[in-house]
Amino acid sequence: MDYFHSHSKGIIAILSLLLIHLAYVATAAFNVTSIPFNRGFSPLFGDGNVVRSSDDKSVSLVLNQYTGSGFKSSDLYNHGFFSARIKLPSEYTAGIVVAFYTTNGDIFQKTHDELDFEFLGNIRGKRWRFQTNVYGNGSGGREERYYLWFDPSKEFHRYSILWTNKSIIFSIDEVPIREIQSDAMAGGFPSKPMSLYATIWDASNWATSGGKYKVDYKYAPFVAEFNNLALHGCAVDPIQEVLATTCSQKDDQLENSNYARVTPKQRRAMKKFRQSHMYYSYCYDTIRYSTPLPECVIDPVERRHFKDTGRSNFNERHHRHSKRRSHVPSMRNYGDQDED
Repeated sequence: MDYFHSHSKGIIAILSLLLIHLAYVATAAFNVTSIPFNRGFSPLFGDGNVVRSSDDKSVSLVLNQYTGSGFKSSDLYNHGFFSARIKLPSEYTAGIVVAFYTTNGDIFQKTHDELDFEFLGNIRGKRWRFQTNVYGNGSGGREERYYLWFDPSKEFHRYSILWTNKSIIFSIDEVPIREIQSDAMAGGFPSKPMSLYATIWDASNWATSGGKYKVDYKYAPFVAEFNNLALHGCAVDPIQEVLATTCSQKDDQLENSNYARVTPKQRRAMKKFRQSHMYYSYCYDTIRYSTPLPECVIDPVERRHFKDTGRSNFNERHHRHSKRRSHVPSMRNYGDQDED
């Protein structure tokens, strides 16, 4: 009897995941035009570990015991749509961070802006974790952490960041997972031109379960693959003063693109994702923020699913039912957020 009960629960769990997956994929594909590497990017560090394909339409970033690697866009952009199809390293990847992000930290060191996707390494058999973060005018601490609903090392998935005058939208495979409105953040909204970066590096001291699991180089080299690279936006000189007039046409194009419009179906998929896969939110972390930051919309029903540390309670329910750093995104390790 116990066998059949357990077996039935397993089938129900699988069917639930399938339904969630179908909700995510049932969205319109973005209208994205990709560019070859040499038309928009250049190596950032670890040049020998930046491996470009013969047709220059894809690039691999390699981490070995000697160095990580990275690339960046050749221009800075005053707003834009930044996107790539990415396949993460497989096997044991604890302690490894693969980041896809925009920043201007090398120019505006005290008032930098930044928009991050950061994948936090993985142990075989565990769910993949990642986080998004937002910095505006030097103010950060807006992390949200999630579990992926698929294995990102098995095949390519599209990760996108849209940044306009009005909003920021993070998306995975055309499904929006996070949206921030500019009027809500006010002076904290990113406002200065940024470049796009991609990096792979050793973050053993914090990335996986708060640093509990380190990079094991017997599994090296670790390879993150990128293709279908897209840069849509207004390329500018960061020193120039007049941005409003020179970029107004590009801004209009961005705001009227299909990836800037969140349909009712996509909004439902985003809500479903956040309810079932977000396991940490700074908005519910009352230990760090006794008063939520201005863009936080506190839902009383949703609030009950989070502890004062900002961690979700569904992580506990899951357990009860189961047997070179100078050009990497700004990161902090907040206590035991990632402990399993």
